[in-house]
Amino acid sequence: MELKSSEQHRRMTETGIAKLVTSLAIPTTFSQLITIIYNTADTYFVSRINTSASAAVGVAFALQAIIQAFGFGISMGCASIVSRKLGEKKDAEAEMYANSAICGAIILGLFLLVTGLSCLAPLMRLLGATETILPYACDYTRIILIGAPVMCLSFVLNNILKSEGEANLSMIGLCAGGIVNIGLDPLFISTFHMGIAGAALATIVSQTVSLAVLFLIFRSGKSIIRIRPRAVSRRIDVYWQLMKIGFPTICRQGMASVASALLNHGAAYYGGAFSDEAVAAVTISNKIYMLVRSLMIGIGQGFQPVAGYNYGARKLERVKKAFVFACVTGTVICCIAAVGIGVNTEAIMRWFRDDDKVVEIGAQALQYACAVMPFMAYSTFVNQLYQCLGFSFAASILASCRQGIFFVPIILLLPKAIGLAGVQMTQPAADLATFIISVPFQIVFFRRVLNDKSQQCIGISK
Repeated sequence: MELKSSEQHRRMTETGIAKLVTSLAIPTTFSQLITIIYNTADTYFVSRINTSASAAVGVAFALQAIIQAFGFGISMGCASIVSRKLGEKKDAEAEMYANSAICGAIILGLFLLVTGLSCLAPLMRLLGATETILPYACDYTRIILIGAPVMCLSFVLNNILKSEGEANLSMIGLCAGGIVNIGLDPLFISTFHMGIAGAALATIVSQTVSLAVLFLIFRSGKSIIRIRPRAVSRRIDVYWQLMKIGFPTICRQGMASVASALLNHGAAYYGGAFSDEAVAAVTISNKIYMLVRSLMIGIGQGFQPVAGYNYGARKLERVKKAFVFACVTGTVICCIAAVGIGVNTEAIMRWFRDDDKVVEIGAQALQYACAVMPFMAYSTFVNQLYQCLGFSFAASILASCRQGIFFVPIILLLPKAIGLAGVQMTQPAADLATFIISVPFQIVFFRRVLNDKSQQCIGISK
């Protein structure tokens, strides 16, 4: 373990930035792409059932965002601490935090399972289900909740590998599950006639496969961190640190749930007689928009361990170079995606659901999204920079902007002024505002933190 740790430290702190970030970003981006593809596959196959079932996926997404909020939160807190501890050559502490995060993920998953199943129908109504959507939403989310512990644990194991710089190993686990999901969707939904519940079951089976593969990777000794129950800490402050550093992700994903619910309610209300069609349209258009955002998150996950390692090693200039390289690469990809999606919005929407009203509403929403897409990379990476280096308060503010601080007032006010178009514009408008607020955050961070050569390594309590 010591030899491998030393070799990895040299790799992360001495390899050329462009080569290093690219080598880590390719597998993490591919992993994100696989994730969004099998999530989109769910939407595609469920949309073959009917419009209400298609809309139910959007309602269920709000609940999945809650599960992801806690699962991603503790896993990102763990990844941030582990990468910096490895950069400081404190491997034993890194292992303690990692194993404690694994224990915490299982407990959180079980809590979400019990709580969610105990109030499923009211929760679905709260998240935007109409009476026609409700049966489909309950059938889908009931199975998703049963798999919550597996999902949370998979997130943690995945991010531990990424924090070590072992993005390729992380990709193996995620891709194995993704391929299984894509194959099982049509089998369960159509061949076995399980309907929307089949899509949920396919998701949980795929998550279980991913978890099994990741566990085998750890057991094989290919990772620096080892899974050891005796390394689990009994100190409350350890779990507080994990959740504190992961709080920006909890904010971001938690706000995603709130935003999804408000968007569903807004689409249903302002869609009038076409309420189910409007909910289905914003669900599908958001899936497409999330495809590009997931690519940015993937690039950021390649950039974050580089930043964490080098910050821990006090190589601040390399942190700045990694950030700039990620921003330039991400912005170019966003511009290409904006043009490609923008000229094909109707065809993309019709591929999912051949319903004229769904296509009309969704295509317009995608046009608004494409207009602000080039700004997405920069604001995403500013947030990830703060989080991966342990600046949890500022990172939490930035994470809350896109689907909270800006989104909520816009979704409550804009549709009242211009109707359904306001619902379609809400997320793009919030994204533009998030980009604007990210600029001063980035400038201040570079001046006060990354330019101070004499500064001692700031601890994880920030």
